Amino acid sequence: MKSRRLVFAGTPAFAATALQALLRDGQQVVAVYTQPDRPAGRGRQLQASAVKQLAEQAQLPVCQPLSLRDDEAQRQLAAWDADLMIVAAYGLILPPAVLALPRQGCINIHASLLPRWRGAAPIQRALLAGDSHTGISIMQMDAGLDTGAVLWTRRLAIAADDTSLSLHDKLAQLGGEALLEVLHAAHWQAQAQDDSAAVYAAKISKEEAGIDWSRSAEDIERAVRAYLPWPVASTPCLGETLKIHAAELLPGGSDAAPGTLIAVDRQGWTLACGRGLLRVTQVQRPGGRVIAAAELARARPELAPGLQLGL
Repeated sequence: MKSRRLVFAGTPAFAATALQALLRDGQQVVAVYTQPDRPAGRGRQLQASAVKQLAEQAQLPVCQPLSLRDDEAQRQLAAWDADLMIVAAYGLILPPAVLALPRQGCINIHASLLPRWRGAAPIQRALLAGDSHTGISIMQMDAGLDTGAVLWTRRLAIAADDTSLSLHDKLAQLGGEALLEVLHAAHWQAQAQDDSAAVYAAKISKEEAGIDWSRSAEDIERAVRAYLPWPVASTPCLGETLKIHAAELLPGGSDAAPGTLIAVDRQGWTLACGRGLLRVTQVQRPGGRVIAAAELARARPELAPGLQLGL
């Protein structure tokens, strides 16, 4: 059904992928809502969101209210006379008055299989938990946090080497596909969520990316993948904070204290963990570039067996 008048609300690249899918499909997007421009980069220059940049290229009207709670913002939204509002990682709360404005309400593209991982960081939390699958849920929005009835789902296996970045890109593409399937469906089957099965995906903080070497190698390897590209797993090392960009599980174990370097070779650093062994393969010093762990070991002879990271 391409005759619907659609308002799209989103901000980052994940949302831009969905907007691009709508435009390629010839859907009638009458307005685009996105977060106000924010300072970014070393120069802290104002930067338009990925959604705004795409909308302007497509010559679509762009609205950037600070809030949707005030009367003026709601009058402006009502003036678009929308049949449906599509929301994807917008970043602003939609109050009940806004949810009721479009004739078919508001639907959200969420990067998990609801009710698992409601909240801000479903991709990272799925990786941290070691989930074997994730997916996309297209949800009819209500006043709760990701609590609305689910209209459509698409399932996706999580690969053993997926990072938050790679999984984000896969889910963004899947989200655009699922959205079009919903819009082309003859009717929607709304399935209420089982609140008793809900799991909350709390926002990621920079502090939690510090590696706790007393945890299992499996947990730490998941964390390395989950915190890439931000905030990146890190550990104290030789008086500075070292970021760990890539690591892999190794067979076996060690009686050495967690965080102890067991071996250093061309493939990387073998470290003892609370349980199991981990090989660190890519690292980054403060202000430096991402390099092979072996390269840093050649430059820093102190990185030798017996050194303990995390102190």
